Amino acid sequence: MNTYKTSANQQFVFRWWAEPALGDYDGIICDGAVRSGKTFCLSASFVTWAMTNFDGQLFGLCGKSIISLKRNILPSLRKFMSALKMKVSEVSSRNYMDVTFGRHTNRFCYFGGRDEGSQSFIQGVTLAGVLMDEAALMPRSFLEQAVARCSVAGSKLWFCCNPDNPFHWFKKEWIDRAEEKRLLYRHFSLEDNPSLSREVIERYHRLYTGTFYERFVLGKWTAAEGLVYSMFDYGRDTFEGGIDCERYVISCDYGTVNPSSFGLWGLRDGVWYRLEEYYYDSRKEGLQRTDEEHYAALEALAGGRVIDRVVCDPSAASFIECIRRHGRFAVTAAKNDVIFGIRLVSDGIKGGRIKISRRCTDTLRELSLYRWDEKAGKDAPIKENDHAMDDMRYFAAECLGGGGEEFFVAAVEH
Repeated sequence: MNTYKTSANQQFVFRWWAEPALGDYDGIICDGAVRSGKTFCLSASFVTWAMTNFDGQLFGLCGKSIISLKRNILPSLRKFMSALKMKVSEVSSRNYMDVTFGRHTNRFCYFGGRDEGSQSFIQGVTLAGVLMDEAALMPRSFLEQAVARCSVAGSKLWFCCNPDNPFHWFKKEWIDRAEEKRLLYRHFSLEDNPSLSREVIERYHRLYTGTFYERFVLGKWTAAEGLVYSMFDYGRDTFEGGIDCERYVISCDYGTVNPSSFGLWGLRDGVWYRLEEYYYDSRKEGLQRTDEEHYAALEALAGGRVIDRVVCDPSAASFIECIRRHGRFAVTAAKNDVIFGIRLVSDGIKGGRIKISRRCTDTLRELSLYRWDEKAGKDAPIKENDHAMDDMRYFAAECLGGGGEEFFVAAVEH
């Protein structure tokens, strides 16, 4: 029989489900560096748990695609099952394998979470457990559909991924809330893989730099290179709690199919604070809102404050007219020079004159994702994750770029 040398972290993943003290946990998440041994130990533990506790049940093996699943997981998993004398009958053309261990026989079905349409392939299936490799690369709809299919008593969830940006939905919704969801969380480093020699580990540390090194060698959830606002520092440029301000302005990026993003800004002692936000994504919510519904959200964002003016997306003619018709707010069509606006926001961040409330989660998420388009042949950001970024530009062009006295303060500083 083959033997496998394992690290302490791998041993925990292998046995957690058999520990009485951990029996009430509904699953486990493993993330960290590439080649850290997390995928093998998680998949081997998953199959051992399934074959020990169930008979005649269906289980899901999920990857970014079925091809990647067959390439990255199944070869080493077959060797492991053979070492434990499990009998495997695979029907590759129909993407499943039947596994027999002692008196237990279960079926493991393969699923690929390539895009939003992939959830349809797993709908209607009743599972006793699911393993999701490369979970951070899957659409949220697919992962949540797979989780919903695990309705057999005693079913558990198994997730594995490499890190992505720190505001990725999987990190925010699953890793950061693991304890709340009754999930165990284990982070893996290169040292957790006993099959890697010290020379190989040192080579990884020596050869790679930048985002790849941070994410895939150190296993950190870190922002990508090429960020538009690379100078933004979460610890320095954010704040918590309420702030009483001298003046208030609201900036609006309006969308029907695309998200709408409104920001409430307050000025105090020469610093503009983004105090609150309204962010509505009709695709995510499955329902478009009318001008009147967005206006009601604008009223709620303002609360009882006196708003100097609302600076609005210049292409949103109907919404601008809606604001004017209600008569409460003075509304201005924003200046929409993208590069000029980005420069003003950048100067505001670097100069400490823009601060973001930690309650503005969508703004912070977009700040970590908003990137330059390296293929554009000119200075231009990628038109993704840019709705709060657009309303920030509108604000900056109005309040920091010549629309008032703040412009002259900026000229002295820079």
